[in-house]
Amino acid sequence: MSLIGTEVQPFSAKAFKQGEFIDVTEENFKGQWTVLCFYPADFSFVCPTELEDLQNEYENLKKLGAEVYSCSTDTHFVHKGWHDASEKINKIEYGMIGDPSQTLTRMFDVLNEESGLADRGTFIIDPDGVIQAVEINADGIGRDASTLADKIKAAQYVRNNPGEVCPAKWKEGEETLKPSLDLVGKI
Repeated sequence: MSLIGTEVQPFSAKAFKQGEFIDVTEENFKGQWTVLCFYPADFSFVCPTELEDLQNEYENLKKLGAEVYSCSTDTHFVHKGWHDASEKINKIEYGMIGDPSQTLTRMFDVLNEESGLADRGTFIIDPDGVIQAVEINADGIGRDASTLADKIKAAQYVRNNPGEVCPAKWKEGEETLKPSLDLVGKI
């Protein structure tokens, strides 16, 4: 079942963010755009490269009104330990959610039941708490956080301009489409 267009269900979790443990609920995902990035495990191999890449895009995403969270089935304590031990993870300023109960990984349908770990899933959530974009990769395939800004800009444009859609590779300021009978078979 697709999660696109569904509202994030109630949850409560602990996260590590900038030297503190914080509480995170579905309410944190409302009133702003949210990027939620699931990854398999702390102290692993592809994961630190992805999370560092996400940190490198964090300021750009914040300028678009988006907050970022990463999430694995590790605890918030393990996130702190990894943050303290890893040069790449030590740079992270966004919240790192711990999901040892697998509540969020199940809710977002990214739990690998065999390993008990999260798949590589990225979700863009609108200010109403509704999922607008999903990307899920196999364990060995790292993601590129630089694509998130364009996806958020397109989602924001469509939200603010009902009746218009953004074509493939759309960049802010480029022409959009207005689906109609006149366009059928002409694109």
